[in-house]
Amino acid sequence: MVARGIRFPEGPVWCPAPAGAPGTLVCTSVADGALVRIHVDTGRVEPVATVGGGANAAALARDGGFLVTQNGGIDFASTNLFPVDPPEYLPITPGIQRVSPAGAVTYVADRGFRAPNDLVVASDGTVWFTDPPPFPPPDEPVGRVHTMRPDGDTRVVASGFGYCNGIALEPDGTAIVVEGQGLVRLDADGGWEWIVEQLSGGAGDGFCVDVDGRLYVANTAAHGVRIVDPDGSEVEFLAIEGAGVTTNCCFGGADGRTLFATDGLPGQVVAWEGMPTAGLPLHPWPGP
Repeated sequence: MVARGIRFPEGPVWCPAPAGAPGTLVCTSVADGALVRIHVDTGRVEPVATVGGGANAAALARDGGFLVTQNGGIDFASTNLFPVDPPEYLPITPGIQRVSPAGAVTYVADRGFRAPNDLVVASDGTVWFTDPPPFPPPDEPVGRVHTMRPDGDTRVVASGFGYCNGIALEPDGTAIVVEGQGLVRLDADGGWEWIVEQLSGGAGDGFCVDVDGRLYVANTAAHGVRIVDPDGSEVEFLAIEGAGVTTNCCFGGADGRTLFATDGLPGQVVAWEGMPTAGLPLHPWPGP
């Protein structure tokens, strides 16, 4: 157990520290429209920024700040996730936000999006992000995947998704997306093919990748992380004790072998130390 008391955490990102100092973990609080920093050595949680709406996922920026996928806000009162005292619904513009190292919040892209969900930065600084419809999705498959260049220019690179959720890049830079109950691999022409159409235990949410290309998928209702080979075969399931909703995961720690997972419910972050394979290093966003 790393930390408790975060209202619907998502989008964890490891933040390395200078030599000799412990790193920290930053994640979003979807319910509070915020970023928080967790001191993993003590479990202390402190605010980073209030971005409003529904802060879904985060990525580290080169200047020490962050990019955030802003889904625009979720009306938790219309769900059964918070049966008592649901968070106030305060919708804002969906898009991609930038959080400065000092906590100032601006938009880098804010036009024409539905409910941006997850993001990852490629080696050339291009941001890949999913843009599903607000939940619950309509019958028509209107979900999209966008790219955003460092200068802020965005374009649709794939479409026709029922509900595209988590996104990550394989070691060769190929994008993989959680779609519906399974996982798909995108191709250079905007098409996609199934890796697995139905994950064991139900739908995935966010996920991360290790240096060998294995996928570590947050299995929401199954409450844990499902490890999947690149060909779609299941390797293992890392269960989290008790009931809950697992939303995302990332690698971190000094050696990259600690797997962190956010539990939207009950609102905690857990970790597995000493994983046999290190996580694939992530690229910080270079900024405009």
